[in-house]
Amino acid sequence: MNLPRNDPARTGTLRRPAVFLDRDGTLTEPRHYPSRPEDLVLQAGVGPPLRALQQAGFALVVVTNQSGLARGLFDEAAVPPMHRRLRELLAPHRVRLDGIYLCPHHPGGVVPRLSVVCSCRKPAPGMLHQAAGDLDRDLSSSWMVGDSAGDIEAGHRAGTRTALVAPQPLPGVAPTLYRATTAEALTAIAAREIPPA
Repeated sequence: MNLPRNDPARTGTLRRPAVFLDRDGTLTEPRHYPSRPEDLVLQAGVGPPLRALQQAGFALVVVTNQSGLARGLFDEAAVPPMHRRLRELLAPHRVRLDGIYLCPHHPGGVVPRLSVVCSCRKPAPGMLHQAAGDLDRDLSSSWMVGDSAGDIEAGHRAGTRTALVAPQPLPGVAPTLYRATTAEALTAIAAREIPPA
């Protein structure tokens, strides 16, 4: 399930980069199986670096595992209002998302059609591949930003650079960069990617 948007920044054969963002615990504050719009609270300080990356030509794409659907904790009708809420939270920062991609699957779920092994659930790279194809983005110059080993593994499998957001490094996880907060990670990416004025 995904809600991609057309990307106005496509230019000929030049494939531009993206920043892929995990949602829960990365772009928004961690919640246990959030299912209502009011459950989504933007992480502090993410607006300015997201806007800078967007202005530099990066697509901003959310890629999120939502196993609560397969587990029967909420249904698909709950998803669009949450996506609208996410866009509303970013709008005051003049940030727009180019796509929101979610995986509703989990092999241990209770909803039969969603209780499958799939190619989209991170650490599989399916959502990143789909978004890159839909938005004509170059994975090798893109970033995956997330708070779990699965996020970083998905980025590695897709061929992106990776940024881990966590209170401390995770054993056995080797991201391109590590920061304690999402705002710090995005600021570090912007410093690497955007030439000085």
